[in-house]
Amino acid sequence: MGASAAEKIRYEDLRNARISENQARLASLGLEKSLSELRAIISPPKPPPRKWEKKVYDYSSLRRSNRLKAEIQVSDCIVSLRRSDRLRRKDGDSDSSLEGDLEQIRRNLVAKKRKKSAIVPLVKEDDLKERLSPEFSARRCSSKGRGSLYDPVYGICCHFCRQKKLCGEEDCRRCGELDMDQPCKGKTDCSVCHSSNGVLCRACLKVRYGEEMEKVRKNKEWICPHCSEEKGINPYWICNSSLCLKKRKMVPTGIAIFRAREMGYKSVAHLLMDELQRKVGSRR
Repeated sequence: MGASAAEKIRYEDLRNARISENQARLASLGLEKSLSELRAIISPPKPPPRKWEKKVYDYSSLRRSNRLKAEIQVSDCIVSLRRSDRLRRKDGDSDSSLEGDLEQIRRNLVAKKRKKSAIVPLVKEDDLKERLSPEFSARRCSSKGRGSLYDPVYGICCHFCRQKKLCGEEDCRRCGELDMDQPCKGKTDCSVCHSSNGVLCRACLKVRYGEEMEKVRKNKEWICPHCSEEKGINPYWICNSSLCLKKRKMVPTGIAIFRAREMGYKSVAHLLMDELQRKVGSRR
C-alpha cells in the first residue's frame, strides 16, 4: 500500500511539472489566453434580450355593412308580390298565352319520348350497317367456340373466359341481326338463377364441364354449377373458374384440359370432382 501511494504522489508531481512547463511555453509564444476567451473571440456576441412591452390596442368602432349604415327607407320595406308572366299579361292575351304554354308542353313531351334511355346502348348507324353486312356475318360465324368478334354492346361475357364476343351461331338473332331483345344462342342460361354465373360459351362449356351446347339448349331446366352445389344436387360439381376457385382459396387450374384428358377424364370439372371426393374420403 505504501509503495503504490508513493508512486501515485510521484506521478502527480510529474504531471504538475509538465502542466507548468506547457503553460510557460504557451506564455512565451503569446498563447496564454484561456479557452473561454478564444471562444468569445470566435463566436459573435449575443444580442441583448428584448424587453417585453404590453401592446395596447385602440378601441375602434365595430364595422357595419352599408345596408346597416344606411337609413331604413319605407320604400325598401315594401316588397312587391311575384307574378308569373301569364298573370302579368293583359286579359286579352291570356287565351293566346295559355295555348302557347300548352304547345310548349306538347313539344317537351315529344322531345322526352325521342330521348334515348340510359340503359339502351348507343349504336351509330354507320357501324350498324357494317355489322349487318355479309362479310361481317362470315367473320362472326367462322369460329363457333368462343367467337371471333369482340363487341362491348351486343356481346355477352362468358363467366369462365370473360370474353365479351359475338357467338358464332348462324341462327342467333341477337348476334346476327343485332337485336338486343333476343337471347344469345351461343351462351348458356341457368334456369334457376339467370345470372352471369350461368353464362358460358360453347368452348368453355365443352372443355371445362364436358357438356354440349345443343343438349343444354334443348334442356330448359339446365342448372349451372353454382346452383347445383347450392341445391345439393352434386356438392362436388363446382365452378372451376379462376374467380370462384380463388374465393374457395384454391389454386386456379389454368389450362388443365390436357392433363384431364390424359388421365381419362371428360373435362376439368370431372377431374376436380374426383380430386375433391378423394380429399374428403381421406379426411374421414
